Amino acid sequence: MAHPGFVIIGAGLAGAKAAEALRNEGFDREITLIGNESERPYERPPLSKEYLQGKADRETIFVHRPEWYSEHGVDLRLNLAATGIDRERHEVVVEGGERVGYDKLLLATGSAPRRLPVPGADADNVLHLRRVQDSDRIRDALRSAEQVVIIGAGWIGLEVAAAARAADTAVTVVETAELPLLRVLGTRIAPVFAELHREHEVDLRLGTGVETIVQRDGRATEVLLTDGGRIGCDAVIVGVGATPHTELATAAGIEVSDGVVVDSALRSSDPDVHAAGDVARAFHPLLGTHIRVEHWANALDQPATAARGMLGDPLAAYDRVPYFFTDQYDLGMEYAGHVEPDGYDDVVVRGDLAARDFVAFWLSQGRVLAGMNVNVWDVNDAVQRLVRSGDQVDPAALADPAVPLTGLVGTS
Repeated sequence: MAHPGFVIIGAGLAGAKAAEALRNEGFDREITLIGNESERPYERPPLSKEYLQGKADRETIFVHRPEWYSEHGVDLRLNLAATGIDRERHEVVVEGGERVGYDKLLLATGSAPRRLPVPGADADNVLHLRRVQDSDRIRDALRSAEQVVIIGAGWIGLEVAAAARAADTAVTVVETAELPLLRVLGTRIAPVFAELHREHEVDLRLGTGVETIVQRDGRATEVLLTDGGRIGCDAVIVGVGATPHTELATAAGIEVSDGVVVDSALRSSDPDVHAAGDVARAFHPLLGTHIRVEHWANALDQPATAARGMLGDPLAAYDRVPYFFTDQYDLGMEYAGHVEPDGYDDVVVRGDLAARDFVAFWLSQGRVLAGMNVNVWDVNDAVQRLVRSGDQVDPAALADPAVPLTGLVGTS
């Protein structure tokens, strides 16, 4: 007996865009989109940027109009958690024991913020950012607090720090590395972000961690550091990374390794189960390896490939250059490419680091692995072409603003 159609678990950006892509590809059978949140699918970047700062209202974060789902025959089922996958019977089990049959299944379950494994981390005002309600709580805290402590100087932590300073809240950022974003950017570029935040009076406590969070009446009042430092606080915001939601896949016997392992068509070890977005560790044809990318562009763009793969397109392959962006104070940045912390042998800068007006390139054996443009616009497409080409480039030409980036592709 044929099953009714396709099921998508995870009603975030990736899940909603997958449903949209299936309809755009002409799929006319039933689509069931299951999500455990109360809100219809929305985008997450504004939660640490303009929505957090009160510059964008709630309606702007949603992927589609409320009517879109019924208009396109998508059965959007919110406030409902999937509890299991019966691969033999091709059924998803949801809360209450109901079973939803599928021909093809897409896992778009996303990730969860990591918790701090220290005493006191369960205090009411120790906050994490993942859902829109989290952003609401953090925004309220920034408006009422005199002093907040942010644990983790990654992208989320620094964006929240910028939002806190915009609200005129005193901020201390605690980071175990010697510089913010050190693992991502390296010793030459990471100081740009350290100086940016120091100029905005953020107290950076680097090279130290959290020993204990002191509570009073269930609320954090002080953070004790591993170097002996003590920081009073009205709220603590934790941004120390995320863990992919692979529980359903693991329990179902689907291959998992730092995410659901999928091929370039986003097909898992079960050919009837695909994965996209934060949860997918996908083989990237351009890079020749599996990567998991926790950025908006992946959740936005991967679902179109997943939809084609679910529909049996033999040419479906996700090979876009990884991309993300950030906005902090007067700094805007775009990053394209993928490079491991020890995977490059040179960093070339075109422009002025001190003025925060530059493009930086990470190279290995003369080939551009990644590029980041800071307050320099209309160059990211050229950066992506350099990354995609795999061409060897002359570092001197790469650093020279008089040499067009577009002219460096195909010169090797």
